Amino acid sequence: MSGNRREQGGSRMLHTRVKTARGRKSSSTRWLQRQLNDPYVALAQRMGLRSRAAFKLRELNERFHLLAPGQRVVDLGCAPGGWTQVAVEAVRPEAAGGRVVGIDLLPMDPVPGAETLVMDFTAPDTPERLHALLDGPADVVLSDMAANTTGHGPTDHLRIVALLEMAYDFACEVLVPGGAFVAKVFQGGAEGEILARMKRDFAEVRHAKPPASRKGSAEVYVVATGFRRERP
Repeated sequence: MSGNRREQGGSRMLHTRVKTARGRKSSSTRWLQRQLNDPYVALAQRMGLRSRAAFKLRELNERFHLLAPGQRVVDLGCAPGGWTQVAVEAVRPEAAGGRVVGIDLLPMDPVPGAETLVMDFTAPDTPERLHALLDGPADVVLSDMAANTTGHGPTDHLRIVALLEMAYDFACEVLVPGGAFVAKVFQGGAEGEILARMKRDFAEVRHAKPPASRKGSAEVYVVATGFRRERP
């Protein structure tokens, strides 16, 4: 690595350049350099947040007022726990009785104030287990999951839509009337039938790109509020 000092707005910034090491792909080098020079990454580390993604949820919450003390929240694909931390901070389990449950295929270190299930959220018994942990239906279902990409555009698009549909089906199963669903999509990723379903099932459906989302990223978030579909 090499340091390159830059002057900006009268204050000194340290910009880190990463040399491509033997055996490391150039794409990996670019990712590492971006991480090292990302102010959100540094801020997350200073604040004890597990990922820069935590700021995305904070910004979405500031704009749409999704989370409130006393709510019951589900975080799908929760590892490493950045969104779970923000949810706990907002619903205040100890002070206001809120509850947060994170679900992921991968284990992660516990987040104080939250329960974590290491399982596939599409498993048939997940809604029942979740209902017991939350002591009722969820007020908000969050999903910052991203499908594994292949580099083949049409295939990746199908994977993105399929993951969104699974998260959405789950949300419709566990949400309380009036609840909210937030999920990561990509430009062109929430189209056609799934978007039509959202507009039918929720009072309002909006798309947003929070400031913490990298400008070069195609990711956006769909925010559906006012769940209104009748439960069977």
